[in-house]
Amino acid sequence: MLQRIQECRACGHGALETFLDLGALPLSDGFLFEKDLAREEPRYPLEVAFCPRCTLVQILHTVPPEELFDADYPYYSSFTQTLLEHSRANVEELIAARGLDARSQVVELASNDGYLLQYYVQRGIPVLGIDPAAGPVRAAVERGVPTRHAFFTRALAEELRASGLQADVVHANNVLAHVADTHGFVAGLAALLKPKGVAVIEVPYVRDLIEHVEFDTIYHEHLCYFSATALAQLFARHGLALQDVRCLPIHGGSLRLFVGHAEVETPAVAELLAAEERDGLTRADYYRSFSRRVAQVRDELRALLAERKQRGQRLAAYGAAAKGTILLNYVGLDRSWIDYVVDRNIHKQGRWVPGVRLPILSPELLLQDRPGTVLLLAWNFATEILAQQSAYLDAGGSFVIPIPRPRLVERGTRGPAR
Repeated sequence: MLQRIQECRACGHGALETFLDLGALPLSDGFLFEKDLAREEPRYPLEVAFCPRCTLVQILHTVPPEELFDADYPYYSSFTQTLLEHSRANVEELIAARGLDARSQVVELASNDGYLLQYYVQRGIPVLGIDPAAGPVRAAVERGVPTRHAFFTRALAEELRASGLQADVVHANNVLAHVADTHGFVAGLAALLKPKGVAVIEVPYVRDLIEHVEFDTIYHEHLCYFSATALAQLFARHGLALQDVRCLPIHGGSLRLFVGHAEVETPAVAELLAAEERDGLTRADYYRSFSRRVAQVRDELRALLAERKQRGQRLAAYGAAAKGTILLNYVGLDRSWIDYVVDRNIHKQGRWVPGVRLPILSPELLLQDRPGTVLLLAWNFATEILAQQSAYLDAGGSFVIPIPRPRLVERGTRGPAR
C-alpha cells in the first residue's frame, strides 16, 4: 500500500519542506509487456522535500518494495560497459589497498547480475551477493557469483553473522536510496562488517542533482537523495563513521563513501562537509529554485524537439532507463512526439515504456531507420553511447542531450553530457 511519510526517514523530524512536485507518474522501471497495454498502469505522486534538521532530501511517498522489484525487474548492470569498467577499477583498488585474498570475505548488497563481484571471483576472493530481483540473481549465479535472492535487512545481517559470515568489504552501490527502512539497512551493515572492515557505498550526489537539474533521477525507487552531511549523521546513529569520501562523475555525479566502525577521518571528509555548509546544501534556500529550473528544462526540450519535428524529422529516443521514464512522462513526450525507444538491454527489448507507451527496440534500428533526431535518455552514459552510434552520426543523424540544458549533438560536435 502506498504510504505518505509524515516524518523524516532519517531523523524523524516532522516539518519537512517540499520543494518539487513532479505530479503523478508511473513506476520508472515498470516496463510493460504487450499483455499489459490493455490496462492503465498505476501512477503515484512524486514530491520531494528537505529536512531542515538533518538535511536529508527525500520523496514523500513510499511504494511497497515488492511492487518495485518484482520478478520482471528489467535492470541488468552488465549491459553498460562504462559501469563495468568503473566497477573493475574499484575492485582492483580495494584488493590492493586492503590486501584481500582467499581468506577474505566480500559481500555486495543489491548485487544485481554479478557485474561487480565477478571481478573478485576472478581473483579467487570469496563473495556473496544479495539481491531481491529474481532475474538478475539468476544471471549472477550463472556467471559463477554466489548470490542470495533476498532483501537485505538487519535480520538477514544478523542471521549471516550468527552463521559465521562477516565481511572485510561490503559494497552497496546505488541501493541505500532504495531502502524504506533506512535505519534497519544501516544497522544491518554495521552488524555485517568485521571490526576493521569497510563498507564502500556509492550514492547519487544531491549537489549534482540540484546544480545540473537532474530531475529525471528522481523516481519512486529513489526514496532519498544524499549529501555527505546527511549520510555522516545517519551512519553515526548506528556506530559507524564516515572515514573517506570521493566525488565521482558516474551516473551524473556520485559520492563514494568509505564507512567503518573506527572513527578515523581523512581530510577529504572534513573538506566536503565544510563545502556543503559553505555552499548552502544544509539549508532549505539551496533547493527552493529547483522547481522553476526543472520547468525551464522541460519547456526548452519541448521547444527544441518541436523545431526538429517542424523540419519534418522523425524522432526516436535512446536508453529505456528509469530516468527516461520520468523525463518522457514529465515532459509529455508520447507517441505523438517520438516513434520508439532503443536500448541494448535485451530484457527491455519488446516491452513498452510505462505511461507514454513507447515500444523498446534494438539500437541497430537507428542506422537502418535513420530517424532525424534521437533524444538521449541515458545521458549519464553519453560518451559511451555516442561512440557506439558513430555510424548513425556520420550518416547525418543527431542526438539531443536533455540534461543539464537541452543541446544538440551532430557530427563533429560529439562529447559528454556536460
